[in-house]
Amino acid sequence: MAKDDVAIRFNKVTFEYGHEKPILDEASFALRRGTKMTLMGQNGAGKSTILNLITGALKPEDGSIYVDSDLTIAYAKQVIPREQLDLTVKEFFEKCFTEKIYNLDPKIDAVLDAVNLHAPKDKIIRAFSGGQQARLLMASALIQNAELLILDEPTNNLDKAGIAHLTAFLMNYDKTCIVISHDADFLNSFTDGVLYLDVFTHKVDQYLGDYYVVVAEIAARIEKEKMKNAQYEKEIIANKEKANFFANKGGKMRLVARRMRDKAAEMEEAKVDVRKEDKAIRGFSIPTQENLSGEILKISSLTVIKNHEPEEKQVNVSLKKNNHLLLAGPNGIGKSTLLESLAAETAKGAKYAEGVRIGYYRQDFSTLNFEDTVYQSLAGAMQTTDEERLRSVASGFLIDGKIINSKIGTLSEGQKGLVAFARLVLEQPGLLVLDEPTNHINFRHLPIIAKALSEYEGAMVLVSHVADFVEQIRIDEILDLER
Repeated sequence: MAKDDVAIRFNKVTFEYGHEKPILDEASFALRRGTKMTLMGQNGAGKSTILNLITGALKPEDGSIYVDSDLTIAYAKQVIPREQLDLTVKEFFEKCFTEKIYNLDPKIDAVLDAVNLHAPKDKIIRAFSGGQQARLLMASALIQNAELLILDEPTNNLDKAGIAHLTAFLMNYDKTCIVISHDADFLNSFTDGVLYLDVFTHKVDQYLGDYYVVVAEIAARIEKEKMKNAQYEKEIIANKEKANFFANKGGKMRLVARRMRDKAAEMEEAKVDVRKEDKAIRGFSIPTQENLSGEILKISSLTVIKNHEPEEKQVNVSLKKNNHLLLAGPNGIGKSTLLESLAAETAKGAKYAEGVRIGYYRQDFSTLNFEDTVYQSLAGAMQTTDEERLRSVASGFLIDGKIINSKIGTLSEGQKGLVAFARLVLEQPGLLVLDEPTNHINFRHLPIIAKALSEYEGAMVLVSHVADFVEQIRIDEILDLER
């Protein structure tokens, strides 16, 4: 590979957050100019860390990172930083540049058009829906006209039209691109291959080709490694048994026994570090608040947003136990705002059963206190603290001894999502309010989460743009805010 063609090269890079959290161990890979690569790995493996090492926000502890000096980088992160939520659209785009840019307005218009978003330049970022904020993040990367585009979970919160628009854009994009996403169909439409970060070995493997073929290749390699190890294991046991037999014979036979033991030890060494499959969370159920009967939630009116203006609509929604409602409609129509007001019990047209406990899964995790440890957050969700139950529920969501004492703010977005689900289990709500609960979550966990929501026996209001996920859940009523 000619150096002129290389945009990025990691050479035996090591990085860890303290001794407890290794991320990379002598990881090496190279990326050619003009390629579009997917970065894969389990929740918490360190995918976002690799992106921060590329941008220079983090420095490696060992090894070297080569980034072409001509390579300008634009990075669209998973979520808009909290400190930027009170900026206007124009101020948000001004933040993309280190120096003052003259004639910025036409550039903003062009990138907003590219992401199919109509947004007044004086509107506050916080006022946009999750899907609209996802488009603003994409636009903030495009406006920099960089040689390398980094996209971290770009389809989160996007409706079907938004994903189609983004897919078409990336298929025609002729510069270098790195994408983290759990959306297989989206990735397969444009990527040239995969960088696979192994959460167990902390290495990065590089695969080129069709996304689905690459994923099958990774699975086949794991199976091959398992079979090879099983064969070694069989031979190790046989050699140890022979060694014990010859050792008991005494004399020269002890020498044969030693050779047998040495051979067994060599095979132990030869066993490959099998890349273990990403773990899936345990099956779980969300217990329902006791002593609830009759109507849990009644909605007689609600507000939708049309052309950035609020408009009140009369509706007739009545949710009792075991009633599941899906809220549908395009990005920006007001779904998240409605869910927020329902969860806070401030929705004007809503009435609640007395004393109902509301479990709220918010797409930006702002219901979690980022300064709390995971343990404090889970304990705070319980009516009365039960140490054994808390730790049992936590382990089911892959929250181990290391993670449970970490601050929420230090977790990956996927891990925050698992903490949010663990809290719902411990809260035992009578009404579940869920805003895009698939965001940032490893695809292996989704069928398990869908089953738990489908079997939930309280009242539920759900927003999700992921059709495959919604199809797995029992939905009793759909309220389309556009109609």
